[in-house]
Amino acid sequence: MVNFKYAAKKTTGQKVEGTIQADDKNQALAELRRQNLTVLNVEAVTTKAARTFKLGGKGGGLFNRGPSVDRNELVLFTRQLATMVASGLALLEAIDVLGEQADTKGLRETCRKLGAELRAGSDLSSAMETCPRAFNPLYVSMVRAGEASGQMDVILERLADYQEASQALSREIRSAMTYPVISLTLVLGITAFLMIGVVPTFKQVFEGLGAKLPGITLFVLGTSDFLRANWLAILGGFAGTIGGLVVFKKTATGRHVFDVIALRVPVFGPLARKVALARFSRTFATLIRSGVPIMATLEIVSNTAGNTVISNAVDASRESVKSGQLLSDPLGRTKVFPSMVVRMIAIGEKTGSLEALLEKIAEFYDSQVKAAIKSLTSLIEPILITFMGVIVGGVVLSVFLPILEVVGNLGGK
Repeated sequence: MVNFKYAAKKTTGQKVEGTIQADDKNQALAELRRQNLTVLNVEAVTTKAARTFKLGGKGGGLFNRGPSVDRNELVLFTRQLATMVASGLALLEAIDVLGEQADTKGLRETCRKLGAELRAGSDLSSAMETCPRAFNPLYVSMVRAGEASGQMDVILERLADYQEASQALSREIRSAMTYPVISLTLVLGITAFLMIGVVPTFKQVFEGLGAKLPGITLFVLGTSDFLRANWLAILGGFAGTIGGLVVFKKTATGRHVFDVIALRVPVFGPLARKVALARFSRTFATLIRSGVPIMATLEIVSNTAGNTVISNAVDASRESVKSGQLLSDPLGRTKVFPSMVVRMIAIGEKTGSLEALLEKIAEFYDSQVKAAIKSLTSLIEPILITFMGVIVGGVVLSVFLPILEVVGNLGGK
């Protein structure tokens, strides 16, 4: 038996602390839940940094991160594992079967490694920690909650639902951004071809005609000469700028700057905020419903928010919750979350239906994101067409204006 120190809340909201004896952390969690306590934190008294739901784990070192698994394949793996477990098939046997029918090397290697860990006596969540490239902290924490509650099949079904909803949202965003990116690339490519390959041939014609050139023609010819003379420097400067921004974004300061801009930029900013709020609400609801302790839930939500502004707000709220406050109070003080979200979380905390209201919030923002993407697509299309018309039309006009002027002068004579 091991002594575990815990912090929890009663149904009245009162914070309590104490110690409990159990064979392992999962048993300690189960016993605390049987006492109708909301677990905030549990750690072994003999281990300074022990936590029930670890975000790291064995096998997470730089050179031992295990094989990776495609996200779509991971959804299918989770769904099939849930079905097998619900059917009464032994966990080790289910993993072996899934490994045998896997289509990719990554999933086969992952199942092989999981099977080896299970045969060595590890539980499934600990085995998954040895493959951090395949199973993220959210996945591991939910599996550990399933082990503690004895509802592994139910937890795996929820996890598969969560993954499918998250991927559906990602697909919506990618499909919305594909069209404008391709269109803009084509516009810039056509413009570069005209300015570097076509316009210079007309310059010689204009010099032979000796006609007075209009301002727009002089501007286009000058721009063409500049691009032809400095195209290598321009290309190098563009590549260097992109590379510098990529490196800067990988730093903590750069990531925060980019995330702040992403939330404030016109048109795209509100969309980015809705996506972040949808991810926050869905992740939070899934973890709470699965029985993951609130402190571990907030830490995972912070790490998976996808935006440092949201992450920092959650981290600040986590410290307040750790001291015994309700979650809605510190979230409201951050000024990052809309008042509707804060009020619904507050109602959920008071009525004991937090996960249900969080799911409603996620559904609301999912619909908002889809509506925003449709309106954004309909808005971008005419903007790109107008931009293409102005650029290409301007180049064509600058070429034909001098020719029309010469033809008119000849006709007048």
